[in-house]
Amino acid sequence: APLPEIVAFKCIGSSVCGKIMELLGQNKIDHHQRQVAILSQDSFYKVLTPEQKAKAQKGQFNFDHPDAFDNELIMQTLRQILQGKTVQIPVYDFVTHSRKEEFVTVYPADVVLFEGILMFYSQEIRDLFQMKLFVDTDPDTRLSRRVLRDISERGRELEQVLTQYITFVKPAFEEFCLPTKKYADVIIPRGADNLVAINLIVQHIQDILNGGLSKRHNGCTNGHSTPRQRRTSESSSRPH
Repeated sequence: APLPEIVAFKCIGSSVCGKIMELLGQNKIDHHQRQVAILSQDSFYKVLTPEQKAKAQKGQFNFDHPDAFDNELIMQTLRQILQGKTVQIPVYDFVTHSRKEEFVTVYPADVVLFEGILMFYSQEIRDLFQMKLFVDTDPDTRLSRRVLRDISERGRELEQVLTQYITFVKPAFEEFCLPTKKYADVIIPRGADNLVAINLIVQHIQDILNGGLSKRHNGCTNGHSTPRQRRTSESSSRPH
């Protein structure tokens, strides 16, 4: 069976990955049968000490620093994915700043989309990705999305969100995230609004799902058949 490919996205939020899943028709398929899976770096925040948790409750802990993530668990998970194994992904509670007891099961897939703000920071992790995409969005857009997300989804106060952004988020982006742009294979300006770039990535993923470009040239006349049609013909021979 062919090994899965891991495509990494540097982005805030999952709007680009969500759009790709939608265009591929994968978001309507049962998790057991999906050929494309999504993982988020946000699932891999470290378990905080009581002191760190107290700081986090006050908005004084830097969640945008590379050390905030459990890179050992990320490495272990990625290696298992590359071996075609089913993996258990932790669920992080952003209201209480802790890992929940539950896990999300991700089944073997042909392509795995892994998104997060510091996906390219660690070389050891970076080297496991077959394709690296840097989603470049306007700073004002990043801030507005963060404010809306933290207030509506995470129960934060506006003042706390803005203070955290100025104190931690913006400096961390400039120090740790922006320099990793040079490792990207593709840079996507304007994020999920850039449908031309997203459609090109969708086509690339479709090629992977269909066994590569040569298969498309040999068996597909126009290269535009839908993922649903393609999967139907191949579902019986799917390796997983």
